[in-house]
Amino acid sequence: MVDLELLVFLKANLELPPNMTFQDDFLLQLIATARQMITREGITLTDTAEDSSLVVMYAAYLYRKRAESQPIMPRMLRYALNNRVLSEKAKEDTEDV
Repeated sequence: MVDLELLVFLKANLELPPNMTFQDDFLLQLIATARQMITREGITLTDTAEDSSLVVMYAAYLYRKRAESQPIMPRMLRYALNNRVLSEKAKEDTEDV
């Protein structure tokens, strides 16, 4: 999905009005940052609903953590990242055989 489509989903996740545009540049930057941070974890993002949701969840986490004094990644997001890495590695291992 393109970033503008992910922006719509991110706004819904954050319960922001879709017509509120003054934060769009910031939210798009969070989407780009989320992609980079997910890639740094060893995940090769694809154009699937699962990966798009993962990017939106991560960007929403980045948005919310800036207001917290002790930002801890939600378990749901950590599990999703771990599962995605493990499934990718398992797929690579079966292709090598």
